[in-house]
Amino acid sequence: MVTLQSKWRYLVMLLGVQLVVMALLSREGNQRRVSYFFKIFRKTEHSAYPSHGHNATSGGDVYANVVYANLSTLADDLPYCPKKSPLIGGPIRVTFPSGLTLSKIKRRNPLVKRGGRYRPPNCEANHRTAIIIPFRNREHHLKFFLYNLHPFLQRQQLDYGIYIIQQAGDYTFNRAKLMNVGFREAMREEDWDCLFFHDVDLIPEDDRNTYTCDAYPKHAAIAMDKFGYKLPYKTYFGGVSALTPLQYLKMNGFPNNYWGWGGEDDDIGIRVSLGGMSISRPSAVIGRYKMIKHELDSGNAENPERFNMLQKTRQTWKLDGMNSVEYELVSREYGQLYTNITVNIGTEEGMHATLKMNAPADANIPAASSIKTENQANDKENEKTPDY
Repeated sequence: MVTLQSKWRYLVMLLGVQLVVMALLSREGNQRRVSYFFKIFRKTEHSAYPSHGHNATSGGDVYANVVYANLSTLADDLPYCPKKSPLIGGPIRVTFPSGLTLSKIKRRNPLVKRGGRYRPPNCEANHRTAIIIPFRNREHHLKFFLYNLHPFLQRQQLDYGIYIIQQAGDYTFNRAKLMNVGFREAMREEDWDCLFFHDVDLIPEDDRNTYTCDAYPKHAAIAMDKFGYKLPYKTYFGGVSALTPLQYLKMNGFPNNYWGWGGEDDDIGIRVSLGGMSISRPSAVIGRYKMIKHELDSGNAENPERFNMLQKTRQTWKLDGMNSVEYELVSREYGQLYTNITVNIGTEEGMHATLKMNAPADANIPAASSIKTENQANDKENEKTPDY
């Protein structure tokens, strides 16, 4: 029969063995094993990369893991990053802080370099992604976009750059043509393996929605709050899409003749099919986006011809697109958080119609002290565009 004294003796012996083991493991050079040992006995929930502490409803802070991504390393040759970033946490709580400025965003993203470029400091990225944003008169949206997207991309351990493609002048807006310009100008600078064409008013809500390309053109914004987090229709390809350079050229890029709001997304979706490809999408749980509310922009009225134009896409897609885009580069500016490329893309009447410039080319974009402007006239050789 086991007595109370025997029980205490066994307990003391067990504690003694544990103390001896911990003492042996605590020698210099065995700190990881000590941590692992304590985890077993204390059943701690902590890990090398802390979780957000969020639930599926509220989401976590998009900056929660960025501090770990920004740790420096002394290694000369960096290893490749894991195929799945350990910084990814899932649902994100999208916020729009009051009093937000570009300087405040920069302070929260200290490793973002000139022109909105970033590379993981601890490892070599597996993917190189350019973010292309057609833009005009959306400065308020741009700040919220940069505030949320920079840490979102850093958590995915991407080598990335952000390009704002701004339409000069006050004539009718042409979103798809600006994206063609963005493709050409971004590929002139770097050999990107993936390009994300991104509306400035859409903020991703889950960092498992990775900003990398798939085997087929990817429609990333499958579930927007605007549409009740549902795909509005099967062929929808709007908001945020991703293509490799090869995929983009295979479908001859985007159309250049959609002036005003509407139609170009459907045209692009048709081009994917005509190029012999399918549309890839994440799940509706992951591909969630919050839209920043706004009124219809001035100079971007509905395109009354869009439905007639869509009926002719099969006849026009090989003639109108990347192989026919024309524009004039006004300026290229390297800010702290993005590269701003301002272009004259002409009007509905043609590329060489007289344009009324009612403001300097860089007036609509918040300036930063470190911005460097490149003038096309002073650097003609550098401004030549390749035949993409």
